[in-house]
Amino acid sequence: MRGDQSPITVAFEDGLFRAEGLRNDTYGEAKRFFELSDRQLHKVLCHCHFGPTVSAELVSERVARLANKPTGPLARAWRALISLGQSS
Repeated sequence: MRGDQSPITVAFEDGLFRAEGLRNDTYGEAKRFFELSDRQLHKVLCHCHFGPTVSAELVSERVARLANKPTGPLARAWRALISLGQSS
């Protein structure tokens, strides 16, 4: 399961995430790499919450709520999303 220009694909296109071990841009890989449950991924990514598109800022807010560890893949993703939002 994947989609062009999805938040998972954007993460995979970032060399930092690939260097950290993100293997591809599938749902299952995002679940493994970011250490998220199906429920957590649903809250962050599902079109039933956002429609066909979602802003980086909104995904960032959702990820921030899940990032309760100071280190690890999810915390790195949150920091990367925050920096993307600040550069636009």
